[in-house]
Amino acid sequence: MTGAARAGASPEVATAFPDVDALATALDTAGYVVDPGLATALFLAVRLPQPVLLEGEPGVGKTEAAKALARALDTPLVRLQCYEGIDASEALYEWNYPRQMLAIRMAEARDERLAEADLFTRDYLLRRPLLTALEHQGPRPAVLLVDELDRADDDFEAFTFELLAESSVTIPELGTITAARPPIVVLTSNRTRDLHDALKRRCLYHWIDYPSPERAAEIVRRRVPDSALPLTLEATAAVSRMRGLDLEKPPGIAETIDWVAALTLLGVPHVDTDAFGTLGSVLKSRDDLELVQAQGRGWLTDAARA
Repeated sequence: MTGAARAGASPEVATAFPDVDALATALDTAGYVVDPGLATALFLAVRLPQPVLLEGEPGVGKTEAAKALARALDTPLVRLQCYEGIDASEALYEWNYPRQMLAIRMAEARDERLAEADLFTRDYLLRRPLLTALEHQGPRPAVLLVDELDRADDDFEAFTFELLAESSVTIPELGTITAARPPIVVLTSNRTRDLHDALKRRCLYHWIDYPSPERAAEIVRRRVPDSALPLTLEATAAVSRMRGLDLEKPPGIAETIDWVAALTLLGVPHVDTDAFGTLGSVLKSRDDLELVQAQGRGWLTDAARA
């Protein structure tokens, strides 16, 4: 193999984001608090460009990172939400069968004959997220979010390899379609199953951990601007301590935001005994509620003030 491994970002993108700090500042302006490690991973995804796989527990901000990246780049976000049983027709394209049937009937009415090739052209394509991202014309590349890829099956994961490696897909009737502006691809996984090594080889990788209570408080205050700093610090500290229990569904940043929003709306200034009745905002299963409630009201208050 000769030449550069990757073509690199367009001159416009390279100029707008010359280094990691520039992208981190843009993400901050877009409302996303990013740590240096994640900022570096996203910068490489933008500038190489190369797909990036973000893994971490639910609620740590993987999906929000892709959304913020699209805002920072001022470019469309194209989201593919994965689920068990998803297939290529739902992710890439479908043929517009009603329109094809109408064309056939109109041709018959005119006593004309349509060749099969006439029915399988771009005019009859229904573009799904993957093809939409590949065909985006700019001026900047789209951000393609393949969300919760671990929920899809092995066959669908393998289907994505061509897109990840070459920014192209093959449609049997049309041939290979290659992106003029390769999308910036962000894949997320909650690790409900292990992804293939073949996929990981095609991607950058970054693990997003739970933020410290102080960083979490900064994130929460951006999302709940009316909240008081003491309340957000106490809430994030309490949530951090909850995660130390054997919870079925440990709360993430999203649940912490919901909790602080509820406390703020109710006028509760501190995480104290009045906050005990709002745990349904942060804990989402009966067993988890009972486990935290069994620690006693004092445990929650002590956790908040630890």
